[in-house]
Amino acid sequence: MAFKVTKCPTDELMITNCAIVNERDFSASTKHIKVGTGGGQGFVFSIKSHSEIPRNNVGFNLPQRKWACLSINQEIDVSPYIPQDYISGITFEADFQMKKSITQEQYDTDEMAKEFSYSFPNQMFTVGQQLAFQFKDKRMLILVVKEIEAVNISSMQGNSEAKPRKVKLAQLIPNSVVTFEKAEGSPLNLVGNSKGKVVRQSIINPDWDFGKLGIGGLSNEFNAIFRRAFASRVFPPEIVEQLGCKHVKGILLYGPPGTGKTLMARQIGKMLNAREPKIVNGPQILDKYVGESEANVRRLFAEAEEEEKRAGPNSGLHIIIFDEIDAICKQRGSVAGNTGVHDTVVNQLLSKMDGVEQLNNILVIGMTNRKDMIDDALLRPGRLEVQIEISLPNEKGRLEILNIHTARMKHYKKIHSDVDNKELAALTKNFSGAELEGLVRAAQSTAMNRLIKAAHKVEVDPDAIEKLLVTREDFLHALEHDIKPAFGTAQEILDQILARGIINWGSPVSKILEDGMLFIQQARTTETSGLVSVLIEGPPNAGKTALAAQLAKNSDFPFIKVCSPEEMVGYTETAKCLHIRKVFDDAYRSTLSCILVDNIERLLDYGPIGPRYSNLTLQALLVLLKKQPPPGKKLLVLCTTSTRQLLEDMEMLSAFTGILHIPNLSKAEHLRNVLENTDCFDQKEIKAIEPHIHGKRISIGIRKLLALLDMAKQTDEKHRIIKFICKLEEDGALEDPGMA
Repeated sequence: MAFKVTKCPTDELMITNCAIVNERDFSASTKHIKVGTGGGQGFVFSIKSHSEIPRNNVGFNLPQRKWACLSINQEIDVSPYIPQDYISGITFEADFQMKKSITQEQYDTDEMAKEFSYSFPNQMFTVGQQLAFQFKDKRMLILVVKEIEAVNISSMQGNSEAKPRKVKLAQLIPNSVVTFEKAEGSPLNLVGNSKGKVVRQSIINPDWDFGKLGIGGLSNEFNAIFRRAFASRVFPPEIVEQLGCKHVKGILLYGPPGTGKTLMARQIGKMLNAREPKIVNGPQILDKYVGESEANVRRLFAEAEEEEKRAGPNSGLHIIIFDEIDAICKQRGSVAGNTGVHDTVVNQLLSKMDGVEQLNNILVIGMTNRKDMIDDALLRPGRLEVQIEISLPNEKGRLEILNIHTARMKHYKKIHSDVDNKELAALTKNFSGAELEGLVRAAQSTAMNRLIKAAHKVEVDPDAIEKLLVTREDFLHALEHDIKPAFGTAQEILDQILARGIINWGSPVSKILEDGMLFIQQARTTETSGLVSVLIEGPPNAGKTALAAQLAKNSDFPFIKVCSPEEMVGYTETAKCLHIRKVFDDAYRSTLSCILVDNIERLLDYGPIGPRYSNLTLQALLVLLKKQPPPGKKLLVLCTTSTRQLLEDMEMLSAFTGILHIPNLSKAEHLRNVLENTDCFDQKEIKAIEPHIHGKRISIGIRKLLALLDMAKQTDEKHRIIKFICKLEEDGALEDPGMA
């Protein structure tokens, strides 16, 4: 029969999603019709009758006309349709009809399924069909049939276990299972058990490769970040909702410079399927105009806020990376001046991360070398709650980093076979990742320099490309001359102190070296506490500093730092305390550390006239000498003093694990041992000196004695012995036993 297309007469009939016909055109038994639009295409609709529809006309609502490509007054072929399949399960994609009318109101899919079955009983549905659905008093939804599973009527007869199959067209029955899925990109918030499985894009980028990103030695830190920050984002939102957990919004990466904090933050952005990260240097936020600094913070979060309002739980993840976050998030009230700019910037950041209007689609990554300077409110749960220390890499980590930085050279065969990265990893104790990269560059520059002819002109060997090979010698040269770790040994200072070596002039020196090794082993042992402090005391010029330096060198600890008064000349008390504190803080970053605190009485500004000393420095030293290092870290502190009684009066001796005493040379054999171990006098001259010192009372420090020997070297050979003996007597180092 030939019919014409017309509009649906009423709004009530429109939401029935039936084709509307005149009751005289079809018999009462006809419930469904097939509409032919030409070209062999046919669409099946369930029908309802209404008197306002003229005869030989069929009324369609807008979604129906859009789906079947129908236009008003178009001629169509219509015939009755008898269903062959009953729906066992049907899946719809749902979205708002009006895109502008977005709401975060939840749509319960269980209630929607009941309402749907009640509203459309025994109705025909086709895959791809669009229909309008008014759920209670909420906003109008557009549903698109995504999938239909049905059972054929004939197969059900005598076979109660007929298996459903996927079909394009079937009739809804009361027992049909109705499932709703959210259309792609839709902000619709579906909840309930009738919600279909949504194909979610993994938050981890599938192309992400740990090795290609140039990060080594940080696998434990990455695992900790995954566990704390990303586990909740990997799971479907409904599981997270059932647990009642919230996503982590902030990560703080802290640690010494050059350990890979900025690199790790940058690669986290690449690793995630998220919006392009916003990388901000802390000082960029600050502005000289009132209120502009706070506005800069608000602008960082504006895009995330807008998407949160528009898409709700379906919003993408926005990553904001703050480099040097301590520049803008100092402790409130700690910055001098009355402008309060730093305080208001901190307040603005706090309110954006975890204020009254919470954002659930942000991840703030902060990086700093000074965690102690950051405001405490920013470190609590809900803000920068995941705090990961990016520490110096261990030997395994250093090997990974060296493999990364030499991989390209190995690929193009520009590195000699004698280069063993395992050996280099063992030699580079306390090197940071940046310093290891610098070591490779320094070795490369040494290798390239061999092929450069620097005469009147700088020329490159024409066969350089073929000859260029980075060898083991290049790396060793770079280790010795070019790259020194910031948290390594103070080798130059130790070599300067030990320029004359240690002269074992008697049992007191041997005893100190033996006892010192016991303290070193105690500090290294894992079962003991993490702190061992030793005081080496004795008269002036007795060689205390040299012995402490020798013990520090014997310890072979990767971190050795000398804290001496020479570095702090002119410092105020506060500046001196901060410097000493920094030395100890740096030591806590290394697994095994040794600090040599030289000449404590000078550090304390002690003077016998007055008397006067710095109580502020004293208290700082007392606290630091008793403070246990972090778990897993071992610290050996070697201190020297010439005024033991002074430290006892200051109640400082109790802070030390042990005290070693080094006396002056007091016997003729002590003096003879020193003379034999130096090149000032030969054996004949030493025998000539012995009668002058035999039976005399001797008291002289090794350092003073070496100075006299240096002076004796400058005297002619005839008068050298007499001059030496005279100087000993003048300085009171050589006296007759009977003299008071």
